[in-house]
Amino acid sequence: MDGAAVNPASLGLVAIGIACLVPGASLLVSGASGLALAFGLSPLVVGLTVVAIGTSAPELAVTARSAFAGEGGLAVGNVVGSNICNVLLILGLSALVSPIAVARRVTRQEIPLMIAVSFAAAMLCRDGLVDRGEGMLLLAGYAAFTWYQLRQGGNDATSVPLDVKRLPEVRPETGAAWVPDLLRVVAGLALLGFGARSMVEGASDVARTLGLSDLVIGLTVIAIGTSLPEIAASLAAARRGEGDIAVGNVVGSNIANLLLILGVGAVLAPSGLPVAPEARQLDLPVMLVTAMACLPVALDGQSISRWEGGLFVAWYVAYLVYLVLSALAHPLFGRFVDAMVFFALPLSAVTLAVLLARGLRQEKDRAEADAKAKRLARR
Repeated sequence: MDGAAVNPASLGLVAIGIACLVPGASLLVSGASGLALAFGLSPLVVGLTVVAIGTSAPELAVTARSAFAGEGGLAVGNVVGSNICNVLLILGLSALVSPIAVARRVTRQEIPLMIAVSFAAAMLCRDGLVDRGEGMLLLAGYAAFTWYQLRQGGNDATSVPLDVKRLPEVRPETGAAWVPDLLRVVAGLALLGFGARSMVEGASDVARTLGLSDLVIGLTVIAIGTSLPEIAASLAAARRGEGDIAVGNVVGSNIANLLLILGVGAVLAPSGLPVAPEARQLDLPVMLVTAMACLPVALDGQSISRWEGGLFVAWYVAYLVYLVLSALAHPLFGRFVDAMVFFALPLSAVTLAVLLARGLRQEKDRAEADAKAKRLARR
């Protein structure tokens, strides 16, 4: 780090990017959902396709722009950092607002699927490059995931996102009533494109000035900035007591980030997406462990309590502190690592092990109770 001052214009570009991405995603979701409903698609189909992609639109826009610009560190850091942020910060804050009930289907299907997808993505990245062929494989996986959700979720009302539940039913016979929705889509796409360009250019300049890598900027500023729509949606759901939507938002967004967005980035990048050694050694394993941590926390009482949410937020703060101290080569970095290795991580591992054991025992008891109830019903 050479001590050079950050150009205020670069910080302004980052702020403008964030300010454009959030309303852009909101306009795209509301407009595209209205169009889909107007032309006869069910709210469930809209939720699983348009809204799911729309809430991840900032990540998609930034990753695509970074891939085109050859900024592989930003693209990979954005995806990995967003997934870590989604679980630790967003799910943690949502649980702090209100304890989150987790449906059994989520603990049996969606969370294990998120863990499997996280592991698969980490394996694809271990050679230091996600090439176009692997990107196509990821996109095929997202298509299969969407098809599966459409087949399995037909009668599951809780799988309809919050935005769609509150959309008015619009019929094709209402004439040109779909025109405002079309204008929202156009405006949303324009804001996303401009916001992504501003954020990538500004963040890249900030990284170069401070001597930080594109990966660190992608993991921190850009990851949090592009996750703002998910933060807003999950906190709103938690305040309304709709915890299933908050969990579904996080899990669905993480799967979309790894399959759809990482896949698009790898396909669009001139020579595939390079994955930095530090990402393979630290950030991808953190992403995988974070995904795995969801299972014992969700299994324990089929809910995420306030103290568990606080634990998630504390882990996220510790992760950010580690990234910043490491990037700046701060004198306190060694002491921080020692505190994490010899105290925080072992304590966290024991806590998760206890939660997993208790959750599995509760799941076994519930399964036995269900089987007993079925036997009594047959008599």
